[in-house]
Amino acid sequence: MIELIDTNSSAIAAEFVRARRKAGSPAMGMVMTLVVVVDEDHVREAMDSAQQASQEHPARVLGVILGGGRGPARVNAQVGTGDGWTGEAALIRLSGPVVKHPASVVLPLLLPDSPVVVWWACTPPADPGKDPLGVLAQRRITDVAAAARGKSSALLHQCQEYAAGSTDLAWTRLTPWRALLAASLDQHQEKVVSASITAERISPSADLLKAWLALRLRVDVSRHNSPGPGITEVVLETRSGPIRIARHDGRLATLSSPGQPDRPVALKRRTVAECLAEELRRLDEDDTYAATTRKLVRMST
Repeated sequence: MIELIDTNSSAIAAEFVRARRKAGSPAMGMVMTLVVVVDEDHVREAMDSAQQASQEHPARVLGVILGGGRGPARVNAQVGTGDGWTGEAALIRLSGPVVKHPASVVLPLLLPDSPVVVWWACTPPADPGKDPLGVLAQRRITDVAAAARGKSSALLHQCQEYAAGSTDLAWTRLTPWRALLAASLDQHQEKVVSASITAERISPSADLLKAWLALRLRVDVSRHNSPGPGITEVVLETRSGPIRIARHDGRLATLSSPGQPDRPVALKRRTVAECLAEELRRLDEDDTYAATTRKLVRMST
């Protein structure tokens, strides 16, 4: 990584070109620009996750750290290729008045004629769709689990301000649960009369799962607390008996259903990198998530 002190977008772009030529690869085959907004305390974890996701989705990754707004405007950057990156990467630190105008630095660095995804690996903005960086993107990914406080209220606020192209990793973490629940109901095609979810007291994913089940099954869904980790049990009550998925160790679940022996099912809690890679696979609107956000907002009123 090359260190650029008190620089600008033109110098960062020129360094990208120089690094590609030095690597002997003027065309890197990048498919998108991924903008990672992160604070100083979590920059290493966020960039590592972006690097892992870029193995599946070669991208120009722009890490953006918004520093303090006082003092002179400064743009410092670390730029490079290789070293585990399938595309290009830059870590850009902003301070001074430019913090309020990050798009002025990021916009000239976006790959032309390719999608733009913004991921907030920190406390998400109040309205991602109207955020200065969010307006540049086709997809906006938040993670209320990274919020410094008030994760449940942060999720509700994200749902209230939902805009096409937005999503949250709290929803992505539910993919294995939703797939397993749907498969279980395919095997037992009986009407579900009620449902319950047991999870940690503060679990945005459990809140979304409750809204999704209520939306799809049109039944009352109760919520109970457990020590975790995450969601530990989901029970669907049918006239023949309960369909139960219990996962108490965060790795292996037990599926119980009427008239069938209990069987173990792999249901490991996924990493941020795995969830991010899943979200990068689709750049269109997630209609199911959109409907679930509306349901969650209605249930909260």
